[in-house]
Amino acid sequence: MSAITISEDKCVGCSLCVKDCPGFCLYLEDGKAHVHDTGCIECGHCYAICPQGAVRMNGYDCKEEPVVSMTELDSQTLLAAMKSRRTVRQFTKQPVEREKIKQILEAGRYSPTGGNSQSVTFTILGCRQERAERICVDIFRKGQRIGASIAAPLKRIEISDSFFFKDAPLVIVVSARNSVDAGLSSSYMEIMAESLGLGVLYSGFFVMCARVSRKLRNLMKLPKGQKVVTCMVIGYPAVKYQRIAPRKKVKARVL
Repeated sequence: MSAITISEDKCVGCSLCVKDCPGFCLYLEDGKAHVHDTGCIECGHCYAICPQGAVRMNGYDCKEEPVVSMTELDSQTLLAAMKSRRTVRQFTKQPVEREKIKQILEAGRYSPTGGNSQSVTFTILGCRQERAERICVDIFRKGQRIGASIAAPLKRIEISDSFFFKDAPLVIVVSARNSVDAGLSSSYMEIMAESLGLGVLYSGFFVMCARVSRKLRNLMKLPKGQKVVTCMVIGYPAVKYQRIAPRKKVKARVL
């Protein structure tokens, strides 16, 4: 069965879906839109653009949610909020509410993916969070003993038992075959988390450990072929920043 079904009763042959299909999977015949047997990437453009609601996506929960334009957000406020974000490394003990976790995951689910693969996986460490951190701490402590003899500054780093997750209540590992897809999802999720009053730390050190530790990868039970791209440490901030930090000049080029 095709991923797309078009109701002949509702279709008026306006061709909007045909023109907007990135895979050239739709065509007009006898004044109605039809679907080719192959090539559909299930992007949902036809479903979203049809003014008559004639398109259905098989296997999807079609809720008929209305579109909200980004222009409804004040652009200056949005930009100021994006400039104000800070990486948070100090968290309170307050747990993150289940509803807020759902909203964060929903933001990640709706991020763009190449070819509409929708293959990004979000792994909440949950009850395995403490064990995962212990594995990482052991790796870094061993590495510090070896590396300190070569690079003296390594001696100053205190690798505490909470070095990776900073006692935060929530850790979400984002994985995918495509690093760009996972990175975009993480960015969407961070913006949502910030809007909910939460702080986020991208633990690059955890990602490093995941690359070298089979034990850690086995603990997470990642889907076959996927790699850890980001590790998002999330919780309520125990710190408040007073002003936007400066940045170097933008590196933009016109060719």
